[in-house]
Amino acid sequence: MTGLAGVWRLETRRLFVSPLSWMLAAMTQLMGGLLLVMTLTDIQNNPQSLAETGGVTVYAVGGLMRFITLVLVLVVPLLTMRCIAEERKQGTWSALMASPVTSSALVLGKFAGVMGPLTLIWALVAAMPLVLATATPLDMGILAAGLIGLWLITACFAALGLLASTLTREPSLAAAISLTAILLAWLAYAVSSVDWQPTVLGATLDPAAVIRGISPIGHLDRLLRGLIALSDLVYFAAFVAACLALAVLRLDAERR
Repeated sequence: MTGLAGVWRLETRRLFVSPLSWMLAAMTQLMGGLLLVMTLTDIQNNPQSLAETGGVTVYAVGGLMRFITLVLVLVVPLLTMRCIAEERKQGTWSALMASPVTSSALVLGKFAGVMGPLTLIWALVAAMPLVLATATPLDMGILAAGLIGLWLITACFAALGLLASTLTREPSLAAAISLTAILLAWLAYAVSSVDWQPTVLGATLDPAAVIRGISPIGHLDRLLRGLIALSDLVYFAAFVAACLALAVLRLDAERR
């Protein structure tokens, strides 16, 4: 536990003093703010569209959450690529591997450290609809579910990025691996919208439902629509745990 806390403090300090973390937070806030202003302007000019889109919470806040998820596809790999790959490149990783700190403590400490700035970004994004709630009534249930989903998908992206960072000593390659994996998850969810139900040996299959169940984006979509299900929460927890467990196995194999 002491080793985990030490790695977490070191990683948190390293990320929060990095200009990259603050630049990414500012970029996310700027892009999200611009989208929200544009959406509210559209509502003001076309108020009749709210009846078709489900109200301010679904249209404006839901749209903001989906857009921020796309932004995180770029932001998270840029943060997680430095967790382990950059330390390997700089030559500091060998000292950590030679220390008595276990691989589990290293991975969990790195993960907790990178979730610090990502949670700050999440909190800044959450402040925008909360400020909006002072001017117009919002469905707080949908808002809460959306914020929970946004934080959980951020944790999934971070765990996936950390796993990618254990696979190479080149930070740029680690970022490319995690970016590709996240984009494949998006692509799989997009493909699941195709209505295709083949019949095999007299049984009708539904591959779209299987893909939606595998892709984290499908589980996020339900939360953004205000539907909180235990199965979705368990899925996110299992996804993060699986990525971190694979990262631990990778480091254990490196230590042998």
